[in-house]
Amino acid sequence: MIDALQEHDHAYKLQLQAAAEFINRQDDFLVVSHIQPDGDAASSTFAMGWILKQLGKSFTLINEGLIPAKFDFLRNTDPIIDFSSERPSRRFQNVISVDCADFSRMGQISTLFDDQVQLLNIDHHPTNDRFGTCHLIKHDAAATVQILYDLSVELQITPFMEFATCIYTGLLTDTGGFRYSNTSPEVMLIGARLLALGVQGSVIAEQVLERVTFSQLILLQKALSTLAFSHDRKLSWITVSQQDLIQSGASSDDLDGLVNYPRNVEGVEVGMLFKEKEPGVVKVSLRSAGNVDVASIAQALGGGGHVRAAGCTLFETLEQAVKIMIQEVGKELT
Repeated sequence: MIDALQEHDHAYKLQLQAAAEFINRQDDFLVVSHIQPDGDAASSTFAMGWILKQLGKSFTLINEGLIPAKFDFLRNTDPIIDFSSERPSRRFQNVISVDCADFSRMGQISTLFDDQVQLLNIDHHPTNDRFGTCHLIKHDAAATVQILYDLSVELQITPFMEFATCIYTGLLTDTGGFRYSNTSPEVMLIGARLLALGVQGSVIAEQVLERVTFSQLILLQKALSTLAFSHDRKLSWITVSQQDLIQSGASSDDLDGLVNYPRNVEGVEVGMLFKEKEPGVVKVSLRSAGNVDVASIAQALGGGGHVRAAGCTLFETLEQAVKIMIQEVGKELT
């Protein structure tokens, strides 16, 4: 067991060295995360920007989709361009992807890549398919920001408040406020170091975990009215249609955390949220209590994620998407 752990640590150290060399050797980077960025994606993008700024590198931050408004307090570095509304007219040879489990998760931003692109893939998802020319992947990291913290140490960057705030925010959101099973001793040690630097942990928690908008509350009311169960209440789900979003005045940001409501019901093994993005396109979020590997289910349907938190997109009606997922998840519950 000790030899296996030492081998794992050594392999990770080599990845850190290769990633540091990639960054030191190159310049003029495009930094991109996944479509519909969440807390870890937003925090990782900004944190990577701070790393590059400290090294005197030029860079462009971009995402396909707006950063959720509740992470606006992180916008004290270069802004993240929303590719859906603003498209750079140039192409990039050096790219750093953060928190992307596979190449497709970057969306149409890949059209900005040069034919001879050099891509550093930094991620923590077990389903990562190791795309790119250089990889920094740690499957047991709680969040991608945890890896970026390690990378900053490798690059000998002294932690500073703006960077520390990004790292803490990513850890906080991807561990569910340090409550999920990925809250390791290492995560808590990093969190303690960041708090010692002066990071306002309680303020960040209030902003990104506690506060809700009025439209989010109305959307929750509508979503809970659809709560349903199957397989002896081991499987539960809620649905959000386009009409629900329109009537509540909500945005995609307001869906954050909704999947936890069916998952948190006593006895439920898998909770699901179905969001109708447009007619015939449904985003499915899955959460597991631990006995079902939802990442493997999502990956079989073209998605990915973690053992206990994953997602996929189905090109079906909302009703048909529900039927498909009940059938697929049900195979693991029988």
